[in-house]
Amino acid sequence: MSAPQPLQRYAVLVPVKPPAIGKSRLATFEADVRRRLAEAFAQDTVLACLRAERVGQVLVVTDDAHLSRALSALGCAAIPDGVSGDLNGTLRQAAAEAHRRWPGLVPVAVCADLPALRSGDLDAVLTGLPDDRPHFVPDAAGIGTTMYAAGHDRFDPRFGPRSRAAHLAAGALEVADAPASVRRDVDDADDLADATGLGLGPNTSVAVLAT
Repeated sequence: MSAPQPLQRYAVLVPVKPPAIGKSRLATFEADVRRRLAEAFAQDTVLACLRAERVGQVLVVTDDAHLSRALSALGCAAIPDGVSGDLNGTLRQAAAEAHRRWPGLVPVAVCADLPALRSGDLDAVLTGLPDDRPHFVPDAAGIGTTMYAAGHDRFDPRFGPRSRAAHLAAGALEVADAPASVRRDVDDADDLADATGLGLGPNTSVAVLAT
């Protein structure tokens, strides 16, 4: 009997806008509260990724020096934003850097605003990917995208307005049955209430209590 093949592991790429300019749609909160919430979302997203068994490394991409240090202290690597104003260009550069550092890991981009993300749910999605063809997870609204994975040579994300349709048009395969915590990104107060019902990560829980 042949030995079982080792499970594929992933390098998670987490792009993070500087909290001072992120989450403008949380307009019901003061600017300093939005900043704290955005930072907490990123921290809880990174923590969940770091704790997932199928994740070998996490690479944060941000131009915010304070946040870079805070997230690095959790155990991830961090690099500056490579292509200012172009998220997909930044992610392609980050995927190339991840391949240089960890050539055996498959790149997967994960949005930084998933404060209810559970490591087990992320593992379930990654375990269900059959090969290194492009796959993506639609957001809870069914319009955007929260996760995109592909082998290094095929990594070509299409994040942006109506990114679900853009990924489908580019031939990426949709993970339509992804658990709710992987799909629940937070852009506004209603999204945050929904994420709270799923169970927030520790940093976001503290930030919400302080609002």
